[in-house]
Amino acid sequence: MSGVQTLTVAPDEADQRLDRWFRRHFPHVPQGRIEKMCRKGEIRVDGGRVKAATRLDAGQSVRVPPLPDAPAPDTAPRRPAISDADATMIRAAVIYRDDHILALNKPPGLPTQGGSKQTRHVDGLAEALRFGAEDKPRLVHRLDKDTSGVLLLARSRKAAASLGAAFKSRDTRKIYWAAVAGVPEPRMGTIRYGLIKAAGRGAGGEGEKMRTIHPDEVDATEGAQRAVTDYAVLSALGQRVSWCALVPVTGRTHQLRAHMAALGHPIVGDGKYGGSGQENLGDGWGAQLGGEVSRKLHLHARSLSLTHPVTGARLHLTAPLPDHMSRTWEFLDWQAADVPADPFEPET
Repeated sequence: MSGVQTLTVAPDEADQRLDRWFRRHFPHVPQGRIEKMCRKGEIRVDGGRVKAATRLDAGQSVRVPPLPDAPAPDTAPRRPAISDADATMIRAAVIYRDDHILALNKPPGLPTQGGSKQTRHVDGLAEALRFGAEDKPRLVHRLDKDTSGVLLLARSRKAAASLGAAFKSRDTRKIYWAAVAGVPEPRMGTIRYGLIKAAGRGAGGEGEKMRTIHPDEVDATEGAQRAVTDYAVLSALGQRVSWCALVPVTGRTHQLRAHMAALGHPIVGDGKYGGSGQENLGDGWGAQLGGEVSRKLHLHARSLSLTHPVTGARLHLTAPLPDHMSRTWEFLDWQAADVPADPFEPET
């Protein structure tokens, strides 16, 4: 076991997530161990407690607790080989690629990153996305496991730093499509409920979810964060279900799912926030429509607009719906051509 170490973040390591910085220095330490050490306050930055997703600044001091020694080279665990099927799948998901960035239409059910129980994820499969580059592409943001759609990766450290700063400063615009229970009123608005993490039922906090808090109570509630979501109803089938565009003005965990459920209009297929039935106590209906409609989550990152980190050109990336949502849209006779790409833009 090594002793406590204090390392300084180098200039070329700025704006990296703490967990990625840590794995780069100590590749034998698994992601789950890093997250646990953060929760226990064993890893600190400039003396303060941090989360695994905290982004680092050049010159900061990182406290590294005693770690197990790295295994000898001949006994070191090897990265699982990517199967031909997975390599083909992840390459087929590419919707944009140039020398600097790469975008996927992430399939639903595939985690963005690994955890203590996740061994198959985009970050691991990114080894199949080198396309001749020296390094595998780097994640610059995340999507929930069951959310599909546009996921951006950087093909160089410089591009990753630039894109990370763009997401942090909100110089990107993400529009999600969702099928939600009932029809929100008014049909266009802004949700401002704060969010706070509620522990899950598992021994290690598994199954955690976000709880909404009235905006006036956020500042007085320890651990609460402000969260803002814009929404617009694009189409509806009576009062039973509606097609909504959602823009996460802030980027909190499960923000869109928790916010829509708080309105009484949970996203279709969201068993965590909308229940598994067809009725709820809110203004809308339950998260399941029944019949031929899939019970999978109906939330899709439809588009992402951003400034290219190298050329400076404005990019607009769009991802087709996944199969289960496409079948629902066909069943409800909803057509992409009938709605604006960005319903929040003022009409000219």
